[in-house]
Amino acid sequence: MKTDITKKIPKRRWGIGALLGVGVLINYIDRIGLSVAAPQIKELFNLTPVELGLLFSAFAWSYSLLQIPVGMVMDRFGPTRVGRWGAFLWGLAATITAFSSGFAGIFAARILLGIAEAPAFPVSAKATGYWFPRNERGMATAIFDAAAKFSNVIGVPLLALTIVTFGWRWGFGLTAVLSFSYFIAFYVLYRDPSADPKLSKEELRYIQEGGASPEGPSEAGALNMLGYLLTKSKIWGLTIGFAAYGYSFYLFLTWLPGYLVQTMHMSILKSAGYAAIPWLVATVADLFVGGWLIDHLISRGKDESLVRKGVLVCGMVLGLAVFGATQTTDPAWAIFWISIALGGLASAAPVGWSLPSLIAPKGGAGTIGGIMNFANNLMGAAAPIVTGMIVGATNSFTNAFMVAGVILLIGIVSFVFVLGKIEAIPDPEPRGAIQPAR
Repeated sequence: MKTDITKKIPKRRWGIGALLGVGVLINYIDRIGLSVAAPQIKELFNLTPVELGLLFSAFAWSYSLLQIPVGMVMDRFGPTRVGRWGAFLWGLAATITAFSSGFAGIFAARILLGIAEAPAFPVSAKATGYWFPRNERGMATAIFDAAAKFSNVIGVPLLALTIVTFGWRWGFGLTAVLSFSYFIAFYVLYRDPSADPKLSKEELRYIQEGGASPEGPSEAGALNMLGYLLTKSKIWGLTIGFAAYGYSFYLFLTWLPGYLVQTMHMSILKSAGYAAIPWLVATVADLFVGGWLIDHLISRGKDESLVRKGVLVCGMVLGLAVFGATQTTDPAWAIFWISIALGGLASAAPVGWSLPSLIAPKGGAGTIGGIMNFANNLMGAAAPIVTGMIVGATNSFTNAFMVAGVILLIGIVSFVFVLGKIEAIPDPEPRGAIQPAR
């Protein structure tokens, strides 16, 4: 009966979910553009390896440092306004890069891109909390999270073809067109549910009665909310666990092709083909396990907290399959183990990104998303550096994968014992509230 009723409810919320997914896809294509264009840029401007490294890292500096402030700003002003400005600035950063005449211009553009894209995941997480009932939050979150994985499958060949055919400036011109197109689409299509004139009363009631996050800022104030959240063990459990996920995710994102070339003695072209396999597995696992399976089990009456934590922890455990890659010299077996590891991590990722809106007090989802993504990106910055140091010292990826496995174990412990039950944190006291006498 419940299924029959649900089928009759309009589906505008899923259009919003698809819009957020397209935004993250373009967001990640923007990020990888420099990696694809680097050989041409290096040759044209005669850049040293150090200068090229600075260009690669510039995005991460501003992106990571702004995660918590952006989360606080979004909790104050909402995903509509912050999302619009972010999307516009993506396009501006790509345009500046396309017209840059040297190192300084590209460096400034990458800093701007980090600022512009800092709200991307927190906006998607908070908007999903507004637009979807709890029993649909898994698939809704998986849509935008899987887009980040799928960008590695289609983004690199799309940009490579453009850059090889027309030159590196046209590669950034393409990302500028995609970004400005998304800005227009987001400006026209996205509103919070209460302000959307095309959202029917039936669907709005379904969303709200299903446990959607309440709209509007917290009465506690941004700084008070941040301080309050940092005292909660749930936040630390989520943050430490998600940071452990981030370490392995960024290790694969940055070093997988190099691992296949160095350890498995593949050509660059062959390694690119092999490297696409784990990312395809990750995309499917993200949508099917982290999305559909969770919602399916919850809709059948299974305990919501148990289901989400079960997928979260099992996905992290599967990530330990990275150990298997250290025990083989066969490329097929290496890709098999890495696909299991990345597929497991991808299953856990949408659960992690659904948690800010599920555990946040009113007006706190953006701040929680900022806190966890700040730690995630710090570990993401550390992973390629630590891996490079280990590989340089040992001429092997074995110990580098071992380190990733140990960090995953720490994350699993944090999710199991520190995060606790997946339930909302009580609202903090409003600013200026008079405490009762004791």
